[in-house]
Amino acid sequence: MHENILVPLDGSKIGEAALPYVEGLVSELAPGKKVTVTLLQVISLMPHYIIAGGEYDAAYPVVYSDKEIKQFKQEAADYLNKAGEGLRSKGANVNIIVATGQAADEILKVADEIKADLVAMSSHGRSGLSRWAFGSVADRVLRGSSQPVIVVRPPKEAKKK
Repeated sequence: MHENILVPLDGSKIGEAALPYVEGLVSELAPGKKVTVTLLQVISLMPHYIIAGGEYDAAYPVVYSDKEIKQFKQEAADYLNKAGEGLRSKGANVNIIVATGQAADEILKVADEIKADLVAMSSHGRSGLSRWAFGSVADRVLRGSSQPVIVVRPPKEAKKK
């Protein structure tokens, strides 16, 4: 039974599309079972670039400072705590994890570390060139996970926001 559920969130409304489904699952399981939901947000710390024009075009990598990284992690933790309110109200124990790295890799790693029974996530629904350019985290998690994975497509209203 799904008593230990991992829900990766990226901070977007589209990314939250799986939450109502998980809340429903928790409602069904919580009275008789102890259900733990771990909310995960992965922060990418890839350097960003400043492009300088002029006679000699150049791109300079800018690495995030420790202060910026700490702020990103705190903002992510605050977001996850707020996102978990509905789950807590349904009786779930909610844990939060903020990780850094490549999203799909970190999701798979955390799913194994916490011994998740289920990974529930949403897909941004990209296709064509957009999917090729940005990749699909959900697709990589589906292909790489040793746990069952539920992928929820967001409602059309979420895509417009």
